[in-house]
Amino acid sequence: MKVAVLPNLDKRGSAQVVENLGLLLKQEGIEAYLPDSICSSNFKTAPEEQLYDIADIIITIGGDGTIIRYAKLAAGKGKPVLGINAGRMGYLANIEQNELSLIPKLLKGEYFVENRMMLSVEVFENGKKINEFKGLNDAVITSGFISRIIDISVSVGKDTINYLADGLIVSTPTGSTAYSMSAGGPIIDPLTESMCITPICSHSLSAKPILLGAQNEIILKSFSKKRTEIYLTVDGRKVANVKPYTEIRITKSPNSVKLIRLNDRSFYKTLSIKFKDGRSF
Repeated sequence: MKVAVLPNLDKRGSAQVVENLGLLLKQEGIEAYLPDSICSSNFKTAPEEQLYDIADIIITIGGDGTIIRYAKLAAGKGKPVLGINAGRMGYLANIEQNELSLIPKLLKGEYFVENRMMLSVEVFENGKKINEFKGLNDAVITSGFISRIIDISVSVGKDTINYLADGLIVSTPTGSTAYSMSAGGPIIDPLTESMCITPICSHSLSAKPILLGAQNEIILKSFSKKRTEIYLTVDGRKVANVKPYTEIRITKSPNSVKLIRLNDRSFYKTLSIKFKDGRSF
């Protein structure tokens, strides 16, 4: 078995996790790789872009942002990803830094893989496709200024809804516990396939989140009468400016992220532990 370890060394304690993990993988006879920008005696190295072809399994060390970044790249190669939490929330990570003793389960095949749907986010200008992005959590349209509302048109099939709001989120079930939840959206079991439309601070008493089947295409358009800048972000990264003639088409991506689970904690138990709200399942 070959494993690629992709750490975020800006996270506190992640460098030590790399060393401990490298020693453990070596003891288990697992061939382990790091990006060639990082040196460790317990690892082989290769250019990062080649690791997705070399490795059978990708292990990330960091927070949710780290997992999302590398998991989307691994999805293109169909490689499963195990996240080790070195961030604050680490909601997508399956194990903590003190649970490295579970790693030998990889060699024994004592794990299961969850398939998480992604979004395909296509940007059109004047009817011409100019870019495409993949999202594991969400695609968000927001105003560039605080307290500046914008007009947002949402079309699904032949039906259109208009919102006057600070912005709008289209999330996957995985992303339902991220920005969408903070904006009042529902928590969705991550193994279901659906898309949730959640307005951000809508200027309406009747504007509520809408849950759609994953087979739908969502078309977004937006403009501001005050010439406020409007941005499209995908998984927290600003990817495009939205102009009056910009059309954003969101569908289910043909690729999915494969997340490795080494323990038997359920989605609901993880929810309770990570958010620490006093509830139990």
